[in-house]
Amino acid sequence: MIIIEYVDKVTADLNEKMEQGLLEYETSHGIDVNYKRFSLVLKKDHDVVGIINAFHSYNSIHIEDMWVDSAQRGKGYGRKLIKALGDHFKGKGVNNINLVTCAFQAPDFYRKCGFKEEFVRANQQNPKLTMIFFVKFFDEH
Repeated sequence: MIIIEYVDKVTADLNEKMEQGLLEYETSHGIDVNYKRFSLVLKKDHDVVGIINAFHSYNSIHIEDMWVDSAQRGKGYGRKLIKALGDHFKGKGVNNINLVTCAFQAPDFYRKCGFKEEFVRANQQNPKLTMIFFVKFFDEH
């Protein structure tokens, strides 16, 4: 009998089993995943005003979430976070930074930060939820 179960979160043991299996598979193909989650936290006068949650995988960075406190928006803190992310990985063999944002979020902000639109996945039911996929390549020649 086969059962497929929906869970909100897998247990630590199951996650470890999956990660080990993925690592074995990737290693068997000569690939170093180099997977690591991390965050950048921006503080102003000891208060957290911005955060990037991201992960490193293969030779790319993937931004999962970026937040700047609503009272601090428009002051350049988002740009500082993006710049700090790029500065941290520049010259370390990273090829690009990737992210996905919805139309109602901040696509123009990412364009101003040098990200290029790769493609758009239109949401027919709610255009505000149209997804824009961005990439920013490191210029390391």
